[in-house]
Amino acid sequence: MSSLVLSGDTSGQVSLTVPAIAGSNTATIPASTGNVLMDSTVGVCRAWVNFNGVSGSVAIRASFNVSSITRTAAGVYTIAFTNAFTDTNYCIAGSARNTTNGDTVFQPLPDTVLTVSSIAVAVLYGVNGNAQDAAYIYFSAFR
Repeated sequence: MSSLVLSGDTSGQVSLTVPAIAGSNTATIPASTGNVLMDSTVGVCRAWVNFNGVSGSVAIRASFNVSSITRTAAGVYTIAFTNAFTDTNYCIAGSARNTTNGDTVFQPLPDTVLTVSSIAVAVLYGVNGNAQDAAYIYFSAFR
């Protein structure tokens, strides 16, 4: 059995080198119980979530770097990040799909100031602009 080599320098970057072994190379890393490591690379997805936003059933289906979803009103949610961003210069994308109609709009909550630890978003009914719950909400944040 060969060893994995971790190396780093004063930049804060650490690289993992898989040993050269004939055949397939597989590095198995145990599940982390600590924080997700966030590097300084710009242009990567820093957080994403797929969740049910219906009142009484709000639940995360799958996520990365999202610790919780809080429904604060019909169609209005606060998405909390497990590990804070380094600043508020991130970009978000999202979409929503309701089981009763497909005419929904996903957007950051108007007049909300971005924070490094969370963001408030709204799902709006496209016909009248009213906030509404959605059964399928998809969110991602990039930096």
